[in-house]
Amino acid sequence: MAVLVIAEHDNASLKGSTLNTVTAAAQCGGDIHVLIAGHNCGAAAQAASQIAGVSKVLVADGAQFADGLAENIAAQALALANAYSHILAPATAFGKNILPRVAARLDVAQVSEITKVNSPDTFERPIYAGNAIATVQSADPVKVITVRTTNFDAAAQGGSAAVETIAAVGDSGKSRFVSREMAASDRPELAGAKVVVSGGRGLGSADNFKILEPLADKLGAAMGASRAAVDAGFVPNDWQVGQTGKVVAPQLYIAVGISGAIQHLAGMKDSKTIVAINKDAEAPIFSVADYGIVGDLFDIVPALVKELG
Repeated sequence: MAVLVIAEHDNASLKGSTLNTVTAAAQCGGDIHVLIAGHNCGAAAQAASQIAGVSKVLVADGAQFADGLAENIAAQALALANAYSHILAPATAFGKNILPRVAARLDVAQVSEITKVNSPDTFERPIYAGNAIATVQSADPVKVITVRTTNFDAAAQGGSAAVETIAAVGDSGKSRFVSREMAASDRPELAGAKVVVSGGRGLGSADNFKILEPLADKLGAAMGASRAAVDAGFVPNDWQVGQTGKVVAPQLYIAVGISGAIQHLAGMKDSKTIVAINKDAEAPIFSVADYGIVGDLFDIVPALVKELG
């Protein structure tokens, strides 16, 4: 049996999360097929065909897929499900919206946010805010899986998969696209950034967050925040890093004025190098930090910027 990856894309290009999901799919065994459900999505399909390890790209093209409505994409995946032993999608808002519908209709248990594939039926996933790892074995005929993309390398390029157009399912009629508000930023996208500078409640106000901007500019970094800073209204919700925000694993994570609540640590502790700046020497963030600076962030951050200059 083959493995089906539901691609996350914008019709013109693939999201990076799809490449990480293909890597997880390769570890499940079998041929890898990628489903591109979209509208005028030939460019995305061509990009998928060039992923190393992918043997076939299935293209379902229709206006009902243009805006990624979960009901319609789930229905398309269900129409193909009998041919696959595994159905995977990234554990992003995209995948989390689609795969529970697929699992429910197939009457199987979804395996969520896997971080490792031990064998085709056994996987590891974090529980208790990442403080423990559960090993889950699935006996279901079809394994429905979301993949924590930060734990899998992006699949390489260089493939030459066949591209096959398939019959598109009709519009479910259960939902309709109204509008989408996109946050515009010149900075890298938080979830995929190689460097992240995050601020916490220790910054004290929304205006004080501006002290982090020169540091982020010097490093070409995305900006993030703890839940406490978001709840206080200092920064927008889409900056939140943590169990209920975005899970990140950049090459460098700089935590400024963040105490390190369990919820936040669960979203960033897999970063390759962690630098913590906090005036409290006992702050939990130092337990995961590779480098720690104890002191006043309002003195330390400008000094760092000056050194980087």
